[in-house]
Amino acid sequence: MNPEKKMTAGIPGDRGPVQGFFVTGTGTDVGKTAFTAALLRVLRARGVAAQALKPVQTGVRPEQLATSALADGVAYARAVADLPPLAPAPAATLHCFCLPASPHLAAGEEGQRLTVAGLAADVRAHWQGTEASLLLVEGAGGMAVPVNEEEDTLDFMAALDLPVLLVGSNCLGALNHVLLSLQALRLKGLRPAAVVLMAPEEPEGLSAGERHDRERVLADNPEFLRRRLAAWGEDAPVVVLPRVARLDAAGWQELADACSMLLPALSRHVPSLTGQAAVTSGEEPLPLRDRRILWHPYTSVVDPLPVFAAARSHHNRIVLDDGRELVDGMSSWWTAIHGYNHPRLVAAAQRQAGRMPHVMFGGLTHAPAVELGERLLAMLPQGLARVFLADSGSVSVEVALKMALQYQQGIGQKQRTCFLTPRGGYHGDTTGAMSVCDPVTGMHCLFTHMLPRQLFMERPSCRFDQPFDPASLDDARRIFAEQGERIAAVILEPLVQGAGGMWFYHPDYLRGMARLCREHGALLVFDEIATGFGRTGTLFAAERAGVCPDILCCGKALTGGVMTLAATACTEAVAQGICRDGMVFMHGPTFMGNALACAVACASLDILAEGRWQEQVPLLEKTLTAGLAPCRELPQVADVRVLGSIGVVETARPVNMAAMQDFFVQRGVWIRPFNRLVYVMPPYVSPREDVERLCAAMHDVLALPGMLE
Repeated sequence: MNPEKKMTAGIPGDRGPVQGFFVTGTGTDVGKTAFTAALLRVLRARGVAAQALKPVQTGVRPEQLATSALADGVAYARAVADLPPLAPAPAATLHCFCLPASPHLAAGEEGQRLTVAGLAADVRAHWQGTEASLLLVEGAGGMAVPVNEEEDTLDFMAALDLPVLLVGSNCLGALNHVLLSLQALRLKGLRPAAVVLMAPEEPEGLSAGERHDRERVLADNPEFLRRRLAAWGEDAPVVVLPRVARLDAAGWQELADACSMLLPALSRHVPSLTGQAAVTSGEEPLPLRDRRILWHPYTSVVDPLPVFAAARSHHNRIVLDDGRELVDGMSSWWTAIHGYNHPRLVAAAQRQAGRMPHVMFGGLTHAPAVELGERLLAMLPQGLARVFLADSGSVSVEVALKMALQYQQGIGQKQRTCFLTPRGGYHGDTTGAMSVCDPVTGMHCLFTHMLPRQLFMERPSCRFDQPFDPASLDDARRIFAEQGERIAAVILEPLVQGAGGMWFYHPDYLRGMARLCREHGALLVFDEIATGFGRTGTLFAAERAGVCPDILCCGKALTGGVMTLAATACTEAVAQGICRDGMVFMHGPTFMGNALACAVACASLDILAEGRWQEQVPLLEKTLTAGLAPCRELPQVADVRVLGSIGVVETARPVNMAAMQDFFVQRGVWIRPFNRLVYVMPPYVSPREDVERLCAAMHDVLALPGMLE
């Protein structure tokens, strides 16, 4: 594969994203090429500079691409041979292999390996270099045809994200083949632009009655498909193309005439069918529509930060609607640890959606929730025994706070009504969670006057990468000595203070805090929403200290970034204390125990249980450490910190977020800085070269003037 072409993936050219359609079939030899050629004739006869593109041609020697009857490009050229010449050439082929087999086998026979990313990059590069106003991209065989051992044509179609023209044979069994193909498109987030049925050969020796019955069946196929598509809310037309005796100029024209009825429907997807450029479609760009009506987190509606329209995601990439691919450095705020669109997570969601997306958790239970609780307790620090399922991380913290208060009431310690927490902490955006966030330097100081008054101790001063200083607990000791009888629980983020400063501190601090809590009758709550599920190098940060808290919150990565779900786990002692004397725990989110989310979470925990993260995270840590080291030499950098798969550069002054964000997108990476922090926590599956790319972008942006306020 041409390395120069590969590098163009995700880099916008002057022409913007590819315009056109992807032509696929319900199987091999259903008539895709004949249809593509006929549609090409329709378009070029109307002056549309269309080109039929074959990304992978098999069964043909490269030198025979222009002459072999087996080459699809020959059919494209013949279909328009009698039309007035029109630039560009009617046909193009990107890869050609001799073996008449599936692309993965044909390429392997010649010592090559195709990838979806590489093929998509080649198509985009071809688009940037061609005069065509529209491409008809024809796949090889059906949608499940392998591209390599892990990817198939459907993945390739999703990467290009073009409207789909589905071709099948109008025969017995057509409904099954077409409907299964349409379902596959829907599950991949692709929509059909049209369904085309090719008339089959007439069997010989049929009686008049048999012929009549066959005609009735074949006539019903398109009608049934139209009804089913309408029921699904799809506006794709269904057409039947005639079978022509001879594919000469007259035969091609007959097929073209039948294809022409598709043009009004197809023009809704690709305006260039009318001969106009796509930019004349009149559709307002998504970020402008967004700006009028939506409110993003921590932004002003008067002067909002710019947003970029995301269209798709895969592996460790986010694809913008203009075709640019961004290497993701944020895991969508800690969540997408397995990368995006992981097939096992997607499959789990699809299976559960078909069975039961949700039922109320009051009085009912279901297997996904029970299995999730079992698997969580097997992974969590030993000693935790009960799991309360919540909607989000903030809610799980609310649950933990209420658990601690109800426990203290249940055991007769009603005076214990406040919480002790370190400065610099962040625990969420709901009212209770805000009350245990730093009231001075945190994001919620605006609400301090209306929040419950909690106790705050000094931030842990003991760096993770330096010997432990016992004096870092002195302030905690002082507060316990003075007001210990009031403290229901200590809540903290173990090892990593996240949004409050990305500060990494020593595990011995947790051990010391656990002793203080036991001595003074307070519970210990670990907020592992950000640190859980391998992010710091152990499955949970608590493992670094060998400490089991009384209550533990987890979320974010619980479902692998697919949907929102969190959990609060507690010891049996806490649960029994809450429920003394007939009491019940007073919390119940409507979507608690959502079956869809629980099923996906189980699949995510299965992936974690296989243990690949134990190799991935140390590799990320090593790469981040080396890649961010040059940042230490920049004068505007105050500190560089790396722990597990978290890399942080702390600046001397707050960053210019808008300028930095634009720089990162231009560099093809997604990094979201805030305050004085430029940081990354990439998906565990991120290749080393992508992590190095993230680090280089962080260094380069900080070396530029005007990037700090």
